[in-house]
Amino acid sequence: MCTNIDTKTGIRYGVIHQAEVFQAWADSSEPVYGYYCPYCGNGPLKKGADAKRCPNCYHKIDPDNDFDYDYIDPVAYCYDEDGYLCDQSYDDTDIFILKSPYFTLCQLCSPCAPGSGYIMDEGTNEAYCFGHDWFDDGKAPYHVYRVTTGEEVLPE
Repeated sequence: MCTNIDTKTGIRYGVIHQAEVFQAWADSSEPVYGYYCPYCGNGPLKKGADAKRCPNCYHKIDPDNDFDYDYIDPVAYCYDEDGYLCDQSYDDTDIFILKSPYFTLCQLCSPCAPGSGYIMDEGTNEAYCFGHDWFDDGKAPYHVYRVTTGEEVLPE
């Protein structure tokens, strides 16, 4: 099973509910916007607001007049800094940690995220996780190990 696993390291993608790191996630993540054709609703458009024509209805799109930027909602939230790559779909409350300088040992997720690890449940599977600094009290509720050395990282 190679789903939701980093094939270079063999470490599974980590999954955590946003409420566990809510403030850090709210402060750090960036919205990702999806633009849909204002005429037929097709999308999201591959070139976003820079699309010149809809690939579905072929209507010409004028980005200055066809999009009401005040009412476009994010389709996802993303964090891509400090060795992390994380993302959260707009309609999901779980954050997927696709890359991290840290991992923990956890149980596999339920069938909704096959192959990934739910990092809040202790187990034997390596999965990317957030470091201690993502938590309000400065301590992760799981053991944190450095990907490069495998050594445990203690809270400061």
